[in-house]
Amino acid sequence: MAEITKVPAEVLAQKTKEITAEEIKAGTYAQLVLDMKKAMVENMGVGLAANQVGQDLSIFVIDAKIALANKVPEAYFNPEITEYSDDTDDIEEGCLSIPGFYVEIPRAKKIMFKALDETGKKIKFKAKGFLARVLQHETDHLNGLVIKDRVQNR
Repeated sequence: MAEITKVPAEVLAQKTKEITAEEIKAGTYAQLVLDMKKAMVENMGVGLAANQVGQDLSIFVIDAKIALANKVPEAYFNPEITEYSDDTDDIEEGCLSIPGFYVEIPRAKKIMFKALDETGKKIKFKAKGFLARVLQHETDHLNGLVIKDRVQNR
């Protein structure tokens, strides 16, 4: 089982390295993505960023059921949120890197999201509700932020 990296590990507090479409197409990270999906399920998470398994890479995965329900991929490379709705809600979040810590986090209800998928293809879509929240949480990880940082910044 992949060990989940916990706060205050340095890899969690820095922006992760971008990946090229060529590396994705070559399958460079295929095994890592499979390992991350497995670690996420074993640890009962709904998302997992590469730096949460100690990898300084701009990759995250989300729960297969959430991906299927929203007709979106399970794995994202170099994700970026390009737009946030003004409409927000506060919902309690937890984090596999901070076991036992739960806090209400205000997040945009809708976002515009872009990334590369597992084939290295550019994707762009609008996300809302729980999917939008998961994508914002995981994108935060890749930008070196954890939920405790969101609480301190209020």
